[in-house]
Amino acid sequence: MRALGFASYFPLGEIAAKTACHLRLTMHHKNMTDKYAVIGNPVSHSKSPLIHALFAQQTGQDISYEAIEAPLDGFAATIERLRKEGYKGCNVTVPFKFEAFNCAAELSERAQTAQAVNTLSCEGERLIGDNTDGAGLVRDIEQNRGVTLQGRRVLLMGAGGASYGVVLPLLTAGATITIANRTASKAVELAAKFSGVTGGSYKDLAGMQFDVVINATSAGLADSAVPLPDGIFAPGALAYDMMYGRETPFMAFARAQGAMVADGLGMLVEQAAEAFYIWRGVRPETAPVIAALRG
Repeated sequence: MRALGFASYFPLGEIAAKTACHLRLTMHHKNMTDKYAVIGNPVSHSKSPLIHALFAQQTGQDISYEAIEAPLDGFAATIERLRKEGYKGCNVTVPFKFEAFNCAAELSERAQTAQAVNTLSCEGERLIGDNTDGAGLVRDIEQNRGVTLQGRRVLLMGAGGASYGVVLPLLTAGATITIANRTASKAVELAAKFSGVTGGSYKDLAGMQFDVVINATSAGLADSAVPLPDGIFAPGALAYDMMYGRETPFMAFARAQGAMVADGLGMLVEQAAEAFYIWRGVRPETAPVIAALRG
C-alpha cells in the first residue's frame, strides 16, 4: 500500500541489502516458489517487497515478492498477465485500488464497504479482492500503541478513499465515529453509509473532544494547516497520522495540545501482515519488522 499512497523517508540500512539479496536468490527458484507482487504507478519506492521478505524469513514461507509498475491504462491487463504466469496474489497501491475493486470477481465485506481493493488473491480462474487497510490500522492502534478502541470517541479526518477503508473495522472494534472533512457534504455522505456515524465540517467540532483523532487526509504532503480547534484532544488522547516518515503539521499540532502521537508506519506493516495471512494462512510477528524499518 504505499501506506495510503504516502512516501516514506526511513533509511533501510544493512537489513535491506541482506533482504534484497535473499529475495533475488529466492526468485531464481520460481518453479518451486509462490510468486506475489505489489502493483502501482509509481511503485519503486514501495517497502512491501522488504516487508514480505522479512515475513517470509520469519515464518519459513517459500515465496517471492516484487514491485511491478503497471501502465496507468494497463492495470487489468497486468493483473491478467500475472494470473496466467501463476502469481498467487498481489497487493495494490495507488492509483489502482478502485480498478482492483472492479476487476475482482469476488469481494470481502471489507472490500465492499471500502469500495476499494488493496489485496488480490488468485485461486485458479477466480480473482478475490479484499481490503486490509482498516484491519492494519486497528491492530496498530490496539496492539502496538496499546489503545483500546472499544467505547472510544474517534474523530476521522477526511472523507476520501483512505477513510472509506477504515470506518467498518473501527466500528467493529467498538469505536464511536465522527467524520470531518473540508467539504462537509462528503463527510455526511460517508457517515450515512453506517449506523451511528456522524459527519460534518471541521467547524462543527467546536466544543467537542475525542479520545483518538486519525488523520486520513493527504494534507501532510503539502504541509497544510491543521483545521482542528484547540481542545479537541481529550486527556490521554492519541493522535494518529496515516502518513509516515516525517513530522506532519497534524502531529506537531497534536504534540502542542498534549496528545500522544503516532505515525502510520505500523499500519503499513500491519496491513501487509493481514494480506500475508490471507495468502499463506500464517500471521507473522510485526514488531520486529516495524523495528527494522525504523532502523
